[in-house]
Amino acid sequence: MKRAVIDVGSGSVLLLVAEQTAGGWTPIQETSRMTFLGEGAKQSGRLREERMVATLAAIAEAFRAAEALGCETIEAVGTMALRITENAPEFLERAASQGTPVTVISGELEAELGFRAVIEDPIFSEFERVSILDPGGQSTELTMAARTADGWTKTFQHSFPLGTLQLRGGMLRSETPTPGEILATSAQIDDTIGVEIAPADPGPVVALGAPGTDLVMIRNGWTIWDANRVHGSYLDYEEVGKAVGWLMRMTDEERESIPGIEAGRGQTIHAGCLILERFLNALAAPGVSVSVRGWRHAWLTHPK
Repeated sequence: MKRAVIDVGSGSVLLLVAEQTAGGWTPIQETSRMTFLGEGAKQSGRLREERMVATLAAIAEAFRAAEALGCETIEAVGTMALRITENAPEFLERAASQGTPVTVISGELEAELGFRAVIEDPIFSEFERVSILDPGGQSTELTMAARTADGWTKTFQHSFPLGTLQLRGGMLRSETPTPGEILATSAQIDDTIGVEIAPADPGPVVALGAPGTDLVMIRNGWTIWDANRVHGSYLDYEEVGKAVGWLMRMTDEERESIPGIEAGRGQTIHAGCLILERFLNALAAPGVSVSVRGWRHAWLTHPK
């Protein structure tokens, strides 16, 4: 049996096709298309027409790819951009009319599935404590948990209004921010995070998706995506901090031309790295492990 899950996010449309085997669900194809559905959404409260058109086309393309692979079920699921915009119902109607319906899930369910995607991953299964970061276009989710005799107990879970597109539409609207703008943005992020999230032992930190995945690709000079190679890689705090410094000095075009970066990420990778760096600072974490398996992977075993 093959199933497909399409993550319709604020920045990208991600397709996961997996096949059920004796050992569970095995990914057989994953694709990503940057469409920036949530661009400007925080400021205007609306989805832009050109971004809706691009996203609808990417969803249709993902459906066709899943059908070609023989998937028995194809589910498209929307997140933050479709939760906060007043014209999201119009987008959903248009998606349904083209034969590619999209379901919108709550932030709580998105965070829960992201949590499950990590704690059920064999690579991280030996952790006794864990902090999971899920940076997105309009929000960043943080879940902290500890293993007990009865399973996992969450010690903290919150969705912060901090995202790459949200920053690009606000304090980092300039392609090449000044040092003052970077410092002011860092202070704003720190104020939003607050200090109450830092326990005595946050455990290892795991970040889902970009910007961590892009930084691993860039650091290693890999230009061909291989999820198995990227998954589980480690970035230390200094690497992330230095990346903020040199990425901020570039233009969107210069960032886009970096070998290893995913197409379309040049507009947002520097903002994503700053968010990641400030969360690691708040957690007093020496570094972060990178996971390519976001909430859509947990959807396969925990469908709603």
